[in-house]
Formats: sequence, C-alpha cells, structure tokens
Amino acid sequence: QVQLVEAGGGKVQAGGSLRLSCAASGRTFSSVIMGWFRQAPGKEREFVAAISSSGGNTPYADSVKGRFTISRDNAKNTAYLQMNSLKPEDTAVYYCAARQSIVVVTTPELYPYWGQGTQVTVSS
Repeated sequence: QVQLVEAGGGKVQAGGSLRLSCAASGRTFSSVIMGWFRQAPGKEREFVAAISSSGGNTPYADSVKGRFTISRDNAKNTAYLQMNSLKPEDTAVYYCAARQSIVVVTTPELYPYWGQGTQVTVSS
C-alpha cells in the first residue's frame, strides 16, 4: 500500500506559478513511479507528468511541456509538480498517483494508488 497526500493547490492569475507536493507513505518511495494527473469539470482525468523512481525519465503531456516540471526527493518521500506560466485551461483538480513498477506509463488506470486531489484555479 501507498498513501498519498497532495498539497499546494490554490488560486492564481494567468501567468503565475504554483508548486504542488505529494507526500507518500507506505511502500518504499524510492521504488515507485509517481504521476500527476488532472481533471477539469465535465472532462476525463488526463495525464500531466510522470517520473521514474530514479528521476531520470520524466514524460509530460504536450499541453504542459516547457511550463511544468516534475521532480522527486526520495529522502523526503515527496514528489513535486512545479507549474509556471499557468493558463486558465490549467484549472482542474490535480491528483498524484503511484505505481510499483519500473515502467513509466501515462494511463491513469495503471496507477493503483491515488491522493485525494488538490484544486488549482487559474483566472484570466
């Protein structure tokens, strides 16, 4: 089991920045792949970014590439999502997720562990 708790959401104006964090407990954090997903009202949950256990593989959704950065600190059992140049279309509930694997994937159904989500609202 992996328990995940997100923090760092809030309201920001377009062009602003936020940093989300995801604290993990349970299984050895350094061996799990972490992912960030988001879900806007009326839309399906979509992939944002993921990071391998070592941090060496970090795929991003095209919509956030160059603006968002995923990272992790295995010593602190925490993953992060730095979000810069935020746009109104980034408004959503953001979820972190984890999977026990060496394969980084972008499909939410392949992540068995999820946090409760944190709201990000970007105003124009």
